[in-house]
Amino acid sequence: MSDTAVSHDFSKLPHLIARHPQDPGSLIMILQEIQREYRYLPCEALKATAEALNVPLSKVFSVATFYNAFSLVPKGKRVVRICTGTACHIRGAALIQDQIENHLGIKAGQTTSDMEFSIEVVACVGACAMAPVVLVNDKYHGGVKVNTAKKILKDG
Repeated sequence: MSDTAVSHDFSKLPHLIARHPQDPGSLIMILQEIQREYRYLPCEALKATAEALNVPLSKVFSVATFYNAFSLVPKGKRVVRICTGTACHIRGAALIQDQIENHLGIKAGQTTSDMEFSIEVVACVGACAMAPVVLVNDKYHGGVKVNTAKKILKDG
C-alpha cells in the first residue's frame, strides 16, 4: 500500500517534530513519535523530519529501514505479533499462526483491508516461560492455544 492510498492529516507533524530537540540525535525519538501517530512512517513525515533536523533524507530513510520496529507501510490499529522462537515453536506457534491467519483472512506481513489488524511473525519476544506467546500491540498473551487464539483478537 502506498502513501497515496492512505490519506493523512499532516497538520500534527510539525508539533510531533517540535517536541524534540532539533538535532540529528533526536531522529529515532521523532520517528517513534511519528509511527505512534500514523502507525507507520509516511514519506511526507520522513521528508519533514529530514528538513527539520537538517539531515539528508537518505539518512532518515536509512534509519527508518534499519530498525525492524519501524515500518514504511501502513499497519493496522492492532498489530498481532506471533512469536516463533524456539520455546513458542515447540509449543505450537505455527498452529496458532495458521488459526489467526485463517480467522483474519490475511497472511503474516499483511494488513486487513479495513486497517484493523496486521500480522507479524517475530523471532522472539523474550517471554519464553509464557510460550507460546502472541502480542496484540503491546499486550502479551501467554500460553495461547489454538482454540483461544480468536478470543485474543477480540480482547486485544
